Amino acid sequence: QVQLVESGGGWVQTGGSLRLSCAASGSIIGINFMRWYRQAPGEQRVVVAVMHSSGITNYPDSVKGRFTISRDNAKNTIYLQMNSLKPEDTAVYYCNMFSGGRGTNYWGQGTQVTVSS
Repeated sequence: QVQLVESGGGWVQTGGSLRLSCAASGSIIGINFMRWYRQAPGEQRVVVAVMHSSGITNYPDSVKGRFTISRDNAKNTIYLQMNSLKPEDTAVYYCNMFSGGRGTNYWGQGTQVTVSS
């Protein structure tokens, strides 16, 4: 079983930066994809960053060039560096890990990010 614990959310002004962390406990062997999602009030949860186990990353246009997903294998931790934040980035951010072999999605509890104008 994998447990994910997020940290690093908070309040920031427009143009500011935050770095979210997601620490994984338990065995993460076989994790194929690591993702960050966000969910704004009244909206669906959407992906904002993806990293394959190979290291390949992908981002939607809404955050491309501003957000960066990275990982520290020694710490079993993934990060989301968010720069040039906008009010529309305000949401609860969730980390996610997917194991294709187990067919299982693991979710963190979410961390609130608020960007004020």
